[in-house]
Amino acid sequence: MKTISVITPCYNEEDNVREVYERVRAAVRSLGGYHYEHIFIDNASRDHTVAILRQIARTDTNLRIIVNTRNFGHIRSPMHALGQASGDAVILLASDLQDPPELIVDMVREWERGTPVVIGVKAASDENRLMFWMRTAFYRLIQRVSETETYQNFTGFGLYDRRVVEIVRNLEDPYPYFRGMIAEIGLPHAEIPYNQPERRRGLTKNNLYTLYDLAMLGITNLSKVPLRMVTFAGFVCSFLSVLVSFGYLVYKLLFWNRFTVGIAPAVIGLFLVASLQMLFLGILGEYIGAVHTLVQSRPLVFEQERVNFEHAPGPPTTESAGVAHDVPRGDGEEENVEPTL
Repeated sequence: MKTISVITPCYNEEDNVREVYERVRAAVRSLGGYHYEHIFIDNASRDHTVAILRQIARTDTNLRIIVNTRNFGHIRSPMHALGQASGDAVILLASDLQDPPELIVDMVREWERGTPVVIGVKAASDENRLMFWMRTAFYRLIQRVSETETYQNFTGFGLYDRRVVEIVRNLEDPYPYFRGMIAEIGLPHAEIPYNQPERRRGLTKNNLYTLYDLAMLGITNLSKVPLRMVTFAGFVCSFLSVLVSFGYLVYKLLFWNRFTVGIAPAVIGLFLVASLQMLFLGILGEYIGAVHTLVQSRPLVFEQERVNFEHAPGPPTTESAGVAHDVPRGDGEEENVEPTL
Protein backbone atom coordinates (compact mmCIF):
# COMPACT_ATOMS: atom_id res chain seq x y z
CA MET A 1 0.00 0.00 0.00
CA LYS A 2 1.08 3.55 -0.67
CA THR A 3 1.33 5.95 2.24
CA ILE A 4 -0.13 9.43 2.55
CA SER A 5 1.44 11.85 5.01
CA VAL A 6 -0.58 14.79 6.31
CA ILE A 7 1.28 17.62 8.03
CA THR A 8 -0.53 20.04 10.33
CA PRO A 9 1.40 22.86 12.03
CA CYS A 10 -0.27 24.14 15.18
CA TYR A 11 0.15 26.71 17.92
CA ASN A 12 -2.48 27.21 20.63
CA GLU A 13 -5.14 25.31 18.69
CA GLU A 14 -6.72 23.25 21.47
CA ASP A 15 -10.20 23.97 20.08
CA ASN A 16 -9.40 22.63 16.61
CA VAL A 17 -6.81 19.83 16.63
CA ARG A 18 -9.23 17.03 17.54
CA GLU A 19 -11.64 17.96 14.75
CA VAL A 20 -8.77 18.30 12.28
CA TYR A 21 -7.56 14.82 13.21
CA GLU A 22 -11.02 13.24 12.91
CA ARG A 23 -11.85 14.88 9.58
CA VAL A 24 -8.48 13.93 8.07
CA ARG A 25 -8.87 10.34 9.27
CA ALA A 26 -12.37 10.17 7.77
CA ALA A 27 -11.15 11.57 4.44
CA VAL A 28 -8.29 9.06 4.14
CA ARG A 29 -10.57 6.21 5.21
CA SER A 30 -13.03 7.13 2.45
CA LEU A 31 -10.25 6.77 -0.12
CA GLY A 32 -9.51 3.16 0.85
CA GLY A 33 -6.32 1.28 0.06
CA TYR A 34 -3.88 3.68 1.73
CA HIS A 35 -1.75 3.74 4.83
CA TYR A 36 -1.36 7.16 6.35
CA GLU A 37 0.32 9.20 9.03
CA HIS A 38 -0.82 12.52 10.44
CA ILE A 39 2.05 14.63 11.75
CA PHE A 40 1.18 17.51 14.06
CA ILE A 41 4.16 19.82 14.63
CA ASP A 42 3.55 22.09 17.60
CA ASN A 43 5.33 25.41 18.12
CA ALA A 44 5.47 25.09 21.93
CA SER A 45 1.79 25.83 22.52
CA ARG A 46 0.87 27.43 25.83
CA ASP A 47 -2.59 25.89 26.01
CA HIS A 48 -3.63 22.20 26.05
CA THR A 49 -2.96 21.48 22.37
CA VAL A 50 -0.14 19.01 23.04
CA ALA A 51 -2.02 17.30 25.87
CA ILE A 52 -5.00 16.69 23.58
CA LEU A 53 -2.74 15.34 20.84
CA ARG A 54 -1.01 13.01 23.31
CA GLN A 55 -4.40 11.70 24.39
CA ILE A 56 -5.31 10.85 20.79
CA ALA A 57 -1.86 9.41 20.08
CA ARG A 58 -2.34 6.79 22.81
CA THR A 59 -5.19 5.23 20.82
CA ASP A 60 -3.95 5.85 17.26
CA THR A 61 -0.30 5.25 16.37
CA ASN A 62 -0.85 6.89 12.97
CA LEU A 63 -0.87 10.22 14.79
CA ARG A 64 2.66 11.59 15.21
CA ILE A 65 3.61 14.60 17.29
CA ILE A 66 6.66 16.85 17.10
CA VAL A 67 6.94 19.43 19.86
CA ASN A 68 9.38 22.27 19.22
CA THR A 69 11.46 23.81 21.98
CA ARG A 70 9.96 27.23 21.24
CA ASN A 71 7.85 29.02 18.67
CA PHE A 72 9.85 28.96 15.44
CA GLY A 73 7.14 30.65 13.41
CA HIS A 74 4.76 29.60 10.67
CA ILE A 75 7.47 29.37 7.99
CA ARG A 76 10.16 27.16 9.49
CA SER A 77 8.04 24.71 11.45
CA PRO A 78 5.98 23.23 8.55
CA MET A 79 9.13 22.83 6.46
CA HIS A 80 10.79 20.81 9.21
CA ALA A 81 7.78 18.49 9.40
CA LEU A 82 7.87 18.12 5.62
CA GLY A 83 11.33 16.61 5.97
CA GLN A 84 10.10 14.10 8.55
CA ALA A 85 7.21 12.76 6.47
CA SER A 86 7.62 9.28 4.99
CA GLY A 87 4.62 9.17 2.65
CA ASP A 88 4.54 8.70 -1.11
CA ALA A 89 2.46 11.88 -1.13
CA VAL A 90 2.61 14.65 1.46
CA ILE A 91 -0.27 17.02 2.21
CA LEU A 92 0.11 20.34 4.03
CA LEU A 93 -3.00 21.30 5.97
CA ALA A 94 -3.51 24.18 8.41
CA SER A 95 -4.94 23.54 11.87
CA ASP A 96 -7.47 26.37 11.82
CA LEU A 97 -9.94 24.39 9.63
CA GLN A 98 -9.92 27.12 6.99
CA ASP A 99 -8.40 24.55 4.64
CA PRO A 100 -11.15 21.90 4.25
CA PRO A 101 -9.70 18.43 5.04
CA GLU A 102 -12.31 16.86 2.76
CA LEU A 103 -10.39 18.19 -0.26
CA ILE A 104 -7.76 15.56 0.50
CA VAL A 105 -9.94 13.08 -1.44
CA ASP A 106 -9.92 15.22 -4.59
CA MET A 107 -6.20 15.89 -4.27
CA VAL A 108 -5.31 12.21 -3.96
CA ARG A 109 -7.52 11.32 -6.93
CA GLU A 110 -5.71 13.93 -9.03
CA TRP A 111 -2.35 12.62 -7.80
CA GLU A 112 -3.39 9.10 -8.80
CA ARG A 113 -3.80 10.41 -12.35
CA GLY A 114 -0.10 11.32 -12.35
CA THR A 115 -0.07 14.98 -11.28
CA PRO A 116 2.89 15.55 -8.93
CA VAL A 117 1.61 18.83 -7.44
CA VAL A 118 -2.03 19.45 -6.53
CA ILE A 119 -2.69 22.79 -4.87
CA GLY A 120 -5.72 24.31 -3.20
CA VAL A 121 -6.58 27.76 -4.53
CA LYS A 122 -8.89 30.15 -2.69
CA ALA A 123 -11.58 31.10 -5.20
CA ALA A 124 -13.45 33.01 -2.49
CA SER A 125 -13.27 33.56 1.23
CA ASP A 126 -15.66 34.16 4.10
CA GLU A 127 -13.00 36.09 6.00
CA ASN A 128 -12.85 39.88 6.26
CA ARG A 129 -13.28 41.31 2.75
CA LEU A 130 -10.56 43.90 3.23
CA MET A 131 -8.09 41.22 4.35
CA PHE A 132 -8.98 38.97 1.41
CA TRP A 133 -8.54 41.90 -0.97
CA MET A 134 -5.14 42.72 0.53
CA ARG A 135 -4.00 39.10 0.22
CA THR A 136 -5.17 38.96 -3.39
CA ALA A 137 -3.36 42.22 -4.16
CA PHE A 138 -0.20 40.77 -2.63
CA TYR A 139 -0.39 37.65 -4.81
CA ARG A 140 -0.82 39.85 -7.88
CA LEU A 141 2.15 41.97 -6.87
CA ILE A 142 4.31 38.87 -6.45
CA GLN A 143 3.14 37.64 -9.86
CA ARG A 144 4.12 40.92 -11.53
CA VAL A 145 7.56 41.36 -10.00
CA SER A 146 8.53 37.69 -9.91
CA GLU A 147 10.90 36.15 -12.42
CA THR A 148 8.98 32.89 -11.96
CA GLU A 149 5.32 32.23 -12.70
CA THR A 150 3.59 31.97 -9.33
CA TYR A 151 0.18 30.68 -8.28
CA GLN A 152 -2.57 33.13 -7.33
CA ASN A 153 -4.31 32.69 -3.94
CA PHE A 154 -2.17 29.69 -3.06
CA THR A 155 -1.27 29.47 0.64
CA GLY A 156 0.66 26.18 0.67
CA PHE A 157 -2.37 23.92 1.17
CA GLY A 158 -1.90 21.07 -1.26
CA LEU A 159 -0.53 17.62 -2.08
CA TYR A 160 3.08 17.05 -3.13
CA ASP A 161 4.55 13.91 -4.61
CA ARG A 162 7.58 12.34 -2.90
CA ARG A 163 9.79 13.58 -5.76
CA VAL A 164 8.72 17.17 -5.04
CA VAL A 165 9.35 16.72 -1.32
CA GLU A 166 12.87 15.44 -1.95
CA ILE A 167 13.66 18.40 -4.21
CA VAL A 168 12.47 20.84 -1.53
CA ARG A 169 14.52 19.04 1.15
CA ASN A 170 17.66 19.18 -0.97
CA LEU A 171 17.37 22.96 -1.35
CA GLU A 172 18.28 23.26 2.37
CA ASP A 173 16.96 26.80 2.76
CA PRO A 174 16.99 27.82 6.47
CA TYR A 175 14.12 30.28 5.97
CA PRO A 176 12.20 28.97 2.96
CA TYR A 177 9.39 30.55 1.00
CA PHE A 178 7.57 27.30 0.27
CA ARG A 179 5.03 28.72 -2.19
CA GLY A 180 7.86 30.19 -4.24
CA MET A 181 9.78 26.90 -4.12
CA ILE A 182 6.84 25.00 -5.61
CA ALA A 183 6.54 27.58 -8.39
CA GLU A 184 10.32 27.53 -8.95
CA ILE A 185 10.40 23.73 -9.32
CA GLY A 186 7.88 24.09 -12.12
CA LEU A 187 6.53 20.53 -12.28
CA PRO A 188 3.03 20.02 -13.74
CA HIS A 189 0.35 20.98 -11.28
CA ALA A 190 -3.41 20.94 -10.88
CA GLU A 191 -5.49 23.52 -9.03
CA ILE A 192 -8.52 22.71 -6.90
CA PRO A 193 -10.57 25.85 -6.11
CA TYR A 194 -12.37 26.13 -2.81
CA ASN A 195 -14.19 28.65 -0.70
CA GLN A 196 -12.21 29.42 2.44
CA PRO A 197 -14.52 29.28 5.46
CA GLU A 198 -14.25 31.73 8.32
CA ARG A 199 -12.32 30.62 11.38
CA ARG A 200 -14.90 29.30 13.82
CA ARG A 201 -12.81 28.70 16.94
CA GLY A 202 -9.65 30.19 18.34
CA LEU A 203 -7.72 33.28 17.34
CA THR A 204 -5.65 33.76 14.22
CA LYS A 205 -1.90 33.74 14.80
CA ASN A 206 -1.28 36.11 11.90
CA ASN A 207 -0.59 39.74 12.70
CA LEU A 208 0.78 42.71 10.81
CA TYR A 209 4.38 41.66 11.41
CA THR A 210 3.95 38.03 10.29
CA LEU A 211 2.09 39.14 7.15
CA TYR A 212 4.78 41.71 6.36
CA ASP A 213 7.49 39.11 6.99
CA LEU A 214 5.83 36.69 4.59
CA ALA A 215 5.36 39.41 1.96
CA MET A 216 9.00 40.51 2.07
CA LEU A 217 10.16 36.89 2.07
CA GLY A 218 8.19 36.26 -1.10
CA ILE A 219 9.52 39.39 -2.82
CA THR A 220 13.18 38.88 -1.87
CA ASN A 221 13.07 35.20 -2.83
CA LEU A 222 11.45 35.62 -6.21
CA SER A 223 12.46 39.02 -7.55
CA LYS A 224 15.31 41.52 -7.96
CA VAL A 225 12.89 44.20 -9.16
CA PRO A 226 12.97 46.22 -5.88
CA LEU A 227 16.76 46.49 -6.08
CA ARG A 228 16.56 47.70 -9.65
CA MET A 229 13.83 50.16 -8.67
CA VAL A 230 16.28 51.70 -6.20
CA THR A 231 18.78 52.29 -8.98
CA PHE A 232 16.09 53.58 -11.32
CA ALA A 233 14.69 55.92 -8.66
CA GLY A 234 18.20 57.25 -8.02
CA PHE A 235 18.57 58.18 -11.69
CA VAL A 236 15.12 59.81 -11.77
CA CYS A 237 15.75 61.85 -8.62
CA SER A 238 19.13 62.97 -9.94
CA PHE A 239 17.58 64.05 -13.23
CA LEU A 240 14.80 65.97 -11.42
CA SER A 241 17.38 67.67 -9.20
CA VAL A 242 19.28 68.86 -12.26
CA LEU A 243 16.08 70.21 -13.84
CA VAL A 244 15.06 72.03 -10.64
CA SER A 245 18.56 73.49 -10.25
CA PHE A 246 18.57 74.66 -13.88
CA GLY A 247 15.13 76.24 -13.41
CA TYR A 248 16.25 78.14 -10.34
CA LEU A 249 19.36 79.32 -12.19
CA VAL A 250 17.33 80.67 -15.11
CA TYR A 251 14.84 82.31 -12.72
CA LYS A 252 17.69 83.95 -10.80
CA LEU A 253 19.31 85.30 -13.95
CA LEU A 254 16.05 86.76 -15.23
CA PHE A 255 14.88 88.22 -11.92
CA TRP A 256 18.17 88.94 -10.19
CA ASN A 257 16.93 91.69 -7.86
CA ARG A 258 13.53 90.19 -7.00
CA PHE A 259 14.41 86.50 -6.65
CA THR A 260 14.02 85.08 -3.11
CA VAL A 261 14.38 81.33 -2.70
CA GLY A 262 13.58 81.05 1.00
CA ILE A 263 14.22 78.04 3.17
CA ALA A 264 11.08 76.02 2.26
CA PRO A 265 12.47 74.36 -0.91
CA ALA A 266 15.63 73.35 0.92
CA VAL A 267 13.70 71.80 3.82
CA ILE A 268 11.29 69.96 1.51
CA GLY A 269 14.15 68.66 -0.60
CA LEU A 270 16.06 67.55 2.50
CA PHE A 271 13.11 65.56 3.86
CA LEU A 272 12.39 64.05 0.43
CA VAL A 273 15.95 62.84 -0.01
CA ALA A 274 16.11 61.52 3.58
CA SER A 275 12.84 59.60 3.13
CA LEU A 276 14.04 58.05 -0.11
CA GLN A 277 17.31 57.05 1.51
CA MET A 278 15.51 55.34 4.39
CA LEU A 279 13.21 53.51 1.97
CA PHE A 280 16.11 52.33 -0.16
CA LEU A 281 18.16 51.28 2.85
CA GLY A 282 15.16 49.26 4.05
CA ILE A 283 14.91 47.46 0.71
CA LEU A 284 18.64 46.74 0.71
CA GLY A 285 18.40 45.59 4.32
CA GLU A 286 15.73 43.01 3.44
CA TYR A 287 17.99 41.43 0.83
CA ILE A 288 21.03 41.58 3.11
CA GLY A 289 18.98 40.00 5.91
CA ALA A 290 17.94 37.18 3.57
CA VAL A 291 21.59 36.56 2.67
CA HIS A 292 22.57 36.68 6.36
CA THR A 293 19.96 34.04 7.23
CA LEU A 294 21.14 31.83 4.40
CA VAL A 295 24.79 32.14 5.43
CA GLN A 296 24.00 31.23 9.05
CA SER A 297 22.48 27.95 7.82
CA ARG A 298 20.82 27.14 11.13
CA PRO A 299 18.40 24.20 11.54
CA LEU A 300 14.77 24.94 10.81
CA VAL A 301 13.70 24.05 14.37
CA PHE A 302 14.96 22.35 17.52
CA GLU A 303 12.76 19.55 18.80
CA GLN A 304 11.80 18.91 22.39
CA GLU A 305 10.13 15.55 21.85
CA ARG A 306 8.54 13.16 19.38
CA VAL A 307 5.61 10.83 19.80
CA ASN A 308 4.74 7.65 17.81
CA PHE A 309 7.50 7.95 15.21
CA GLU A 310 8.70 4.44 16.02
CA HIS A 311 5.49 2.99 14.53
CA ALA A 312 5.01 2.31 10.84
CA PRO A 313 2.08 4.06 9.12
CA GLY A 314 -1.07 1.96 8.91
CA PRO A 315 -4.62 2.19 7.59
CA PRO A 316 -6.92 4.72 9.28
CA THR A 317 -8.79 3.40 12.27
CA THR A 318 -12.55 2.99 12.08
CA GLU A 319 -13.39 3.98 15.64
CA SER A 320 -13.16 7.49 17.04
CA ALA A 321 -9.80 7.81 18.78
CA GLY A 322 -9.69 9.64 22.08
CA VAL A 323 -13.41 9.49 22.73
CA ALA A 324 -13.19 11.49 25.93
CA HIS A 325 -13.38 15.13 24.94
CA ASP A 326 -12.47 16.55 28.32
CA VAL A 327 -9.38 18.70 27.93
CA PRO A 328 -6.63 17.27 30.14
CA ARG A 329 -5.28 19.75 32.64
CA GLY A 330 -1.83 18.26 32.80
CA ASP A 331 0.54 16.45 30.52
CA GLY A 332 -0.30 13.17 32.19
CA GLU A 333 1.52 9.98 31.33
CA GLU A 334 3.70 10.31 28.25
CA GLU A 335 3.88 7.28 25.99
CA ASN A 336 6.13 6.62 22.99
CA VAL A 337 8.13 9.79 23.58
CA GLU A 338 11.53 10.17 21.96
CA PRO A 339 13.55 13.11 23.31
CA THR A 340 15.41 14.77 20.44
CA LEU A 341 17.09 17.77 22.00
